[in-house]
Amino acid sequence: MTGFDTDIDLPQGVEATLQGVLLLLKGPKGSSKKRLYHPTIAIQLQGKKILITSKAKKPNKNHKMLINSFRAHIKNMILGVQKPYRATLKVCSGHFPITVMVEGNMVVIKNFLGEKSSRKTGIMEGVKVTVQGDQIIVEGVDLENVAQTAARIEQSTRITNRDRRIFQDGCYITLKAGEEK
Repeated sequence: MTGFDTDIDLPQGVEATLQGVLLLLKGPKGSSKKRLYHPTIAIQLQGKKILITSKAKKPNKNHKMLINSFRAHIKNMILGVQKPYRATLKVCSGHFPITVMVEGNMVVIKNFLGEKSSRKTGIMEGVKVTVQGDQIIVEGVDLENVAQTAARIEQSTRITNRDRRIFQDGCYITLKAGEEK
């Protein structure tokens, strides 16, 4: 072991399985999986601990950076399976009444700026989207998928070639995934 190596304790109720480079975590609120691979980094399970070590004979700051990145991903996964991540968006419609609905694995935005065609964006795997009045709630155990889905919804209502001070219609992120009110 080098000075860069780290270990992460698994909390009560969280189980980990390592299948090659695929790390699976199961917790009370769901399960999460992530492919964690780099040729110079090794991940091992030892009881209720996940060990992240460098395979290099002389580890340097790049190895430390990779180990810390893997540690951050794993900690986000652990938090997600204990308490799902949530992002909130607000629907703002000043000129035309916007209708937002979920159809299968798509978010459909109708009548945006009076457009006849609907704007659609996909919902990522493991993410649940609900619409409550003028609020869009995006929930899931994977931080990256929740944040990416919220960003896609916001980008689908992006306005170009108009004065942003006047045309403020759209869906805007009011609470990012991982933040608390």
